[in-house]
Amino acid sequence: MEEKVKKVLTNDIKPYLKSHGGDVKLLSVSDDGTVKIKLTGACGGCPMAQMTLKGFVEKALKAKIPEIKKVIT
Repeated sequence: MEEKVKKVLTNDIKPYLKSHGGDVKLLSVSDDGTVKIKLTGACGGCPMAQMTLKGFVEKALKAKIPEIKKVIT
């Protein structure tokens, strides 16, 4: 599952975040479907980071990988 997550992050999520001065780093993927990430760059200190995490990153990962249950920082 980790390789699938890396692929979605690289192809779908990172380009969008980079266009806004941010990025995302994958920290871990657990067997229970929890993905742990770190938002960096402009996204790291943005007051809207939680909205980006839940409304964009988590939504995109769940859409492509149904086994994902939640995304946390």
